[in-house]
Amino acid sequence: MGKLTFSMGGVHPHDSKYARECAIEELPLPKTVWVSMAQHLGAPAKPVVAPGDTVKVGTVIAEPGGFISAFVHSPVSGTVKAVAPRKDLAGNPVMHVEIAVEGDEWEPSIDRSKTLVTAIPDDKAEILARIKACGVVGLGGATFPTHVKLSPPPGKVAECLILNGTECEPYLTSDYRIMLERPKEIVVGAALMQKVLGGCRCVIGIEENKPEAIASMREAVAALGFPGIEVATLRKRYPQGGEKQLIDAVMHRQVGSGGLPIDVGAVVQNVGTSLAVYEAVQKNKPLITNVLTVTGDHLPGNLQHNYLFRIGVPLSFVAEQAGGVPESAAKIISGGPMMGKAVSNLDATTVKGSSAVLYLSEKATRRRRETACIRCGKCADACPMGLEPFLLNRLYKAADLEALEKNAAQDCIECGCCLYSCPAGIPLLDNIRQAKGQVMGVIRARAAAAKAAAEAAKK
Repeated sequence: MGKLTFSMGGVHPHDSKYARECAIEELPLPKTVWVSMAQHLGAPAKPVVAPGDTVKVGTVIAEPGGFISAFVHSPVSGTVKAVAPRKDLAGNPVMHVEIAVEGDEWEPSIDRSKTLVTAIPDDKAEILARIKACGVVGLGGATFPTHVKLSPPPGKVAECLILNGTECEPYLTSDYRIMLERPKEIVVGAALMQKVLGGCRCVIGIEENKPEAIASMREAVAALGFPGIEVATLRKRYPQGGEKQLIDAVMHRQVGSGGLPIDVGAVVQNVGTSLAVYEAVQKNKPLITNVLTVTGDHLPGNLQHNYLFRIGVPLSFVAEQAGGVPESAAKIISGGPMMGKAVSNLDATTVKGSSAVLYLSEKATRRRRETACIRCGKCADACPMGLEPFLLNRLYKAADLEALEKNAAQDCIECGCCLYSCPAGIPLLDNIRQAKGQVMGVIRARAAAAKAAAEAAKK
């Protein structure tokens, strides 16, 4: 199999993987953690603990708040101090469970040994139940509950499980490190998901700029011998790790507007999710840890880290352990520079999907001075979804929601390729993101009205 890639758009930013040689370190525990109830896409979890309760590492502290939701577990042992709102990364109040850390006592049902468990349970329902009970969610960015994603609706069949090991965002190296340090666990996780999906083919996609990871994963696949699992080399091209772009690259199929991957026979999961599935099913370990990269431009090597962290740890504590916030940092970002979110609150805490704390200098964050659009079409050439960002920007300014929907503003994946490629410095991503939110509001309202009308007709 040659190097694969998606069929339209994309850009080639410098990968800036400065922390790639930094082995994973375990982050120490703070004196207090605050665990968010909004750890995943969908409905926030509902707390099931109260102030004064004693918890261990792995104790359930919240249950799913709806069909698309997930369990949340305590990442530490100690005493619950409060169940109250606390500001998240964006400064919005979100319900958190505050726990005072007292020792590090784990639930006895969790297997903490490093022994690799390769036997796959025969019962698909049992595997799925363990994944759900352990609160596993997608770790590629969207944090969609994994047990839901692994349950195709009636009439839909998974033909290919794609594991995303591209890590195409600049600076991020957490996925790279787990592919070097825990490749066999990732492969067993893939085999478990294959079992749930009925034994479909599995492709682990890794970009060509990570040859060590490609070799590591191929060696693990060969050593374990699970059938139907292969490693594919993908071209270095952003956003290669986008769900629809991966499906295009690996299966040469396109997901239509408003469609889902399963519509074309695909299920996409991140390599970090596969590791979490392994730990959940084979070790009964809930998703309370992940790997986070602390990095930035022009930082010395001793300030670059890949940390194994527990959820609920304040970002200020992470920064302190990593050597402090650099004086050169003009902006702090949670995630990568293309799709990450600016951090307005360092007291916000890590969540299941946290992937990086990125420090960028003033030079790295400086935008071009905005000038008039020169109709060059570079934004349209770069859009991996085949949209026309210059047109969507104009329609947004005209507040033409009908035309925005007709021109598929709702299909924008917010990858930032248009902004990256625009020579006029127009804030295309910012404006189209706003337009997308408005259009999605219209679509949801229409769907709700249709549902209400259908229910009324039944009466």
